[in-house]
Amino acid sequence: MLKNVAALLLDEVHPFELGVLCEVFGLDRSDEGLPVHDFAVVSAEGPVLRTHAGFTISTPHGLDRLEEADLVAVPAGSQFMDREYPEEVLDALRRAVDRGARVLSVCSGAYALGAAGLLDGRRCTTHWRHAAELARRFPRAVVEPDVLYVDEGSVITSAGTAAGIDACLHLVRQAHGPDVANAIARRMVVPPHRDGGQAQYIKRPLPRTTCDTVGGTLAWMERHLDQEMTVEQLAAQAHMSPRTFARRFQQETGTTPYRWLLRQRVLLAQHLLETSDETMDVIAGRTGFGNAAALRHQFVKSLGTTPNSYRRTFRGPMSVSEAA
Repeated sequence: MLKNVAALLLDEVHPFELGVLCEVFGLDRSDEGLPVHDFAVVSAEGPVLRTHAGFTISTPHGLDRLEEADLVAVPAGSQFMDREYPEEVLDALRRAVDRGARVLSVCSGAYALGAAGLLDGRRCTTHWRHAAELARRFPRAVVEPDVLYVDEGSVITSAGTAAGIDACLHLVRQAHGPDVANAIARRMVVPPHRDGGQAQYIKRPLPRTTCDTVGGTLAWMERHLDQEMTVEQLAAQAHMSPRTFARRFQQETGTTPYRWLLRQRVLLAQHLLETSDETMDVIAGRTGFGNAAALRHQFVKSLGTTPNSYRRTFRGPMSVSEAA
C-alpha cells in the first residue's frame, strides 16, 4: 500500500532531491485517472528550514506527521555525511519501519538511515562520491556503490540526483503497476526504467587505502595494464611468495589482484572512450582485454552498459570512424 507519503526534511536540504519527491508523489494527476497520494513535507528541525541553494522552506508539519505515512522519504542535504542527527528524528525513522512503513533515501539521505541503524545488515547505496564514507561510518551496512537504487523491502536507498527518480518510479510501479509508473514518467519526460548503474558515471576509482608493502607493485601494474599478469609474476615484483603477496594485497587494497587489475583496465577504457577516437580493438589492446569482444563483455559486466553506449553518453553521437 502506498497512499500516504511524507518527505522528511533536515536543515540544508537539497531542493532538487526534494523536488523529485514532490513531483512523483505530491502532484494531483487524477484528471488522467492516476492515483493521488496524501503527501506532506515534514520538518525535523523547526517550521523554517534552510536549503543549500540559499532560500528557505516553511511547513506546518512536524515529526508527528510521520506516524501515519506509508512511506517516509529523506532527500539529500549538505554535510549529511558529517552532521549529528536529532535523536527524535532517528526514533521516528525506526518507528516507521517497526510499524511496517517503508523508508526511502535519496543520495546522502542514506546517512540519516544509517544513523538510525536501518542500514545494518542491509544492502544499500548512495551517490558514488559518498559510498566509501558511508561504508566507513556504518560498517554493518552492505554498500553497493555501482547501482542506481537498492530495494531491501522496508528500506530503499538511491544514488545521486536522478537516481532518486528511478527509485520513486520503482515504488510507484510496485504499488500501482507499470501503467501508472509509465504515465508519471511520461509526464516528467523521463524514462520509466533505466538500465545500468551509476558505475558508468564514476570519474575515478575510490581512494586507495594505505599500501605499505604492495604500493610499488600497484604502480607497476598501472604502467603495464596492456600486459598479461599472474599472481606469481606480481609476487616476484614485490619480492614475496605468491601466497603472502595475495594475502597482503587483500589486506591493503580490500580486493584481489585480479579484481583490482580488472577495475583499472575498465577505468582506462572509460578514459580512452571519453577522450579519444580510437577503435574498440585498439582500446582493447591498450587496456589488456585483447579484443573488442572481451572489452565489451567486461565493460558490460562492470558498468552495465556497452563501450559504444558509454562513448555516446559522454562524447555525443559517434562518427563513422568511431563505430569501427
